[in-house]
Amino acid sequence: MKESTASSSRKRKSWAKWTIHLFPIPALIVYGMFVLYPIVAALSYSFFEWKGMARGGFIGFQNFVTLFTTEPYSSMFWNAFKHNVLYFVLQMVVMNGLAFFLAFIIYQKVKGAEFFKAAFFLPRLLSVIVVGFLWKLILNPNFGTLNVILEKLGLETLQKAWLGDPGTALIAIILVNCWFGLGFGVLIFLAGFQGIPSELVEAAKLDGAKGFTLLRTIYLPLMVPSIMIMGILTFIQSFEAFELVYAMQGSMGEPYYSTDTLAVFFYRLAFGSSTASGATAIGLGSALATVLFLFILVCTTVFLRLANKRDVQM
Repeated sequence: MKESTASSSRKRKSWAKWTIHLFPIPALIVYGMFVLYPIVAALSYSFFEWKGMARGGFIGFQNFVTLFTTEPYSSMFWNAFKHNVLYFVLQMVVMNGLAFFLAFIIYQKVKGAEFFKAAFFLPRLLSVIVVGFLWKLILNPNFGTLNVILEKLGLETLQKAWLGDPGTALIAIILVNCWFGLGFGVLIFLAGFQGIPSELVEAAKLDGAKGFTLLRTIYLPLMVPSIMIMGILTFIQSFEAFELVYAMQGSMGEPYYSTDTLAVFFYRLAFGSSTASGATAIGLGSALATVLFLFILVCTTVFLRLANKRDVQM
């Protein structure tokens, strides 16, 4: 009787042990449907000929060859890629540099620190579309707030059509995005500063370190993980830039493709308007999506391996 009871107990424990492994299945199904399937589908579509929305025969890497060697696709791709690189560099310098500086000031326990944290993060609560619409009004050449302020200050020579000039349109959009994302960077860097052991800072101060020396020898080396995190997130966001560009300049990267990015170029290919006929090019769009995905994946993997290698060395 006792042996039968013990055997039954072991069976229940074994069943419970295996049942636990079934719980992740719903999450895996959702992940597969909404993450893995679109990636695999985009990759497979890039190897087929497309006539409108109808899939034709298998053509191997022809869509990739066309994307990189046939005009106007080739010039559009490299033009958009160059803009994405500028997007990343300016965001790293302006947004992350300013966020680091502001986080350091707040870390010094200035008066109203909590208010400033909330104020810097407030734009992040807005929809990107709303942000784009508001800044289109502010940058309007006729009645925009920016040009009105410049006029009041006697700086009429600086007034211009910020979004209508190919030389300033992309920079204006990137700076708007910096304003939008500044608060998130401040929070990440502030968390990094607050994670630095106070004993190290006090010991450095007792040794005579202060000001820039303290920042260079203590704070910066210990802030590298936070800087790497923000660098990776900024890189991914820069090469996925779409919503703000679309909200402020439309799908053509106006004026004259000066604000075009790879994501906007993909939108034109996949949904029409990349050519004068307005026809869709799903095969080329899928090829571009695959190239963009692999580029971000490889670069992000390299960044993460460098960050992990540095953590091990520390």
